[in-house]
Amino acid sequence: MRDELDRSERLRERRRAMRRRRRRRQVALVAVLALAAASVGVGARFLTPGESSSRPGSESKSERAGKANREPRPLPYEMRGVHVTMALASLPGRLNRYFALTKSGLNTIQLDVKDENGEVAFSSPRIALAHEVGAARTYYRPRPVARRAHARGLYLIGRVVTFQDPILSAGRSGMAIRTRGGGVWTTPAGLGWANPYDRRVWKYNVDIAEAAVRSGFDEIMFDYVRFPSDGDVDAAVYKGRKPGPRSATIARFLAYAGKRLRPLGARISAAVFGLSATRELGIGQATRRVAPHLDVIYPMVYPSHYGAGELGLDDPNALPGWTVARALRDFRRKLRGSDTRLIPWLQDFSLGRTYGLEDVEAQVDAARDAATGGFLLWNPSGVYNEDALKAE
Repeated sequence: MRDELDRSERLRERRRAMRRRRRRRQVALVAVLALAAASVGVGARFLTPGESSSRPGSESKSERAGKANREPRPLPYEMRGVHVTMALASLPGRLNRYFALTKSGLNTIQLDVKDENGEVAFSSPRIALAHEVGAARTYYRPRPVARRAHARGLYLIGRVVTFQDPILSAGRSGMAIRTRGGGVWTTPAGLGWANPYDRRVWKYNVDIAEAAVRSGFDEIMFDYVRFPSDGDVDAAVYKGRKPGPRSATIARFLAYAGKRLRPLGARISAAVFGLSATRELGIGQATRRVAPHLDVIYPMVYPSHYGAGELGLDDPNALPGWTVARALRDFRRKLRGSDTRLIPWLQDFSLGRTYGLEDVEAQVDAARDAATGGFLLWNPSGVYNEDALKAE
């Protein structure tokens, strides 16, 4: 036990040293950018006739409008965000409470657009099939929500649960994963899944994502963008199944989503299992194969979800900082040479034991030590440790 405490103290000291070095680099970067900006200002005065300045005032209104439609909203330097369900967003005044977390350091909200139940948060003429199968709801109006979020300086991510879809699989059984007997395959919890090989399923989900983007969402995070892992997966029948690894199919879907959404100015991302960079899970989430199609990858590195002995730790749930650090180390290795940004989902809920602020902060420190692009906190009940959102 004493050795473990000593190792923890050494890790904390390394974190403190790394944060000091990072702050020094940030100060230096600000100085360089300020100098560069001054140089641009000086240089602009010496443009020859016919040259065009890069200043916004030099562009026509139509040029600026076209450019704004193509360029994504800047990512926060360090993303500090929380997960918000569509049901929570529908409660009077609840979104304002999340917006108020900007005072604690919040700069990002991940809001569900389509959830695990197959429900879509809003109604739109762009998502006719969602209306036909009964998935479209009226939890919130996306355009006003996006406008309010941006007014508070928040980056807005829309989460689209992709292939787990009880509503679509029931309403359009031909688009579902099937059983050998011809019925709709379900998990032990009775949840149906849409067929990842079916391009009609791809279009359905990206149509929903596009409706969110056109309403002002900055990024679409595809979740459950994989093959099922629970239940009798060997009994699942996939119409139109293609040869090759499952990860190739997931990569093709993400490439399709990118072709449709990036021209609209949206970023494309995916939430993936925390062990998907550590070993092959058979669900199509091979990091190296899917990363080229993503702007951001969000591994769900919740310590409570790792079994005894995983990542070389006897009890990962008892050592949240170490667990996150080792999981992210594996993702860093798989992303070497990639431009895809790494931002983890961190645990801000209790499972197996009570999680407090110290446990959440240990995970945040590990994410920062791994030089990630920030972090998102997950709590299904939507209650968060506000102090964990503070900037360094």
